[in-house]
Amino acid sequence: MMKMSFSLSQGLIFLVTASMFAAGQADTIVVGGSENWRSGFNYTDWSLKSSPFFVNDKLVFKYGPTHNVYQLPNLWSFVKCDFRGAKPLADTTQGGGSGFEFGLTNLWRPLYFASGAGGGADCKDGLMKFFVVPLPRW
Repeated sequence: MMKMSFSLSQGLIFLVTASMFAAGQADTIVVGGSENWRSGFNYTDWSLKSSPFFVNDKLVFKYGPTHNVYQLPNLWSFVKCDFRGAKPLADTTQGGGSGFEFGLTNLWRPLYFASGAGGGADCKDGLMKFFVVPLPRW
């Protein structure tokens, strides 16, 4: 029987190499799948069914000229569809063609997304909101 042993430096090299490989992996995810980013589709449900999401994954928002994409600052803003303090990520012109791409770079931090079109009606009435919590890819 062959006995394997690793030195501390070999173990560290293995961990660093594995971490670099994991950090290099990323998925490109179209928000809403074949439904794209549109009114009347439940994106909160979609995100729960499509999770987990990982650091370095890319979300792609594809939509027509009546929608946009905002990042809401916190859970309260998400629940209430309150766009005060929200960060505009993509306007009504950026969803066509290959769409608007957003990289998930913040580990463990919830990110809240919504469409603010129609004075927030897309978010309130059309369910155009969801959140993700990027996890490490092991």
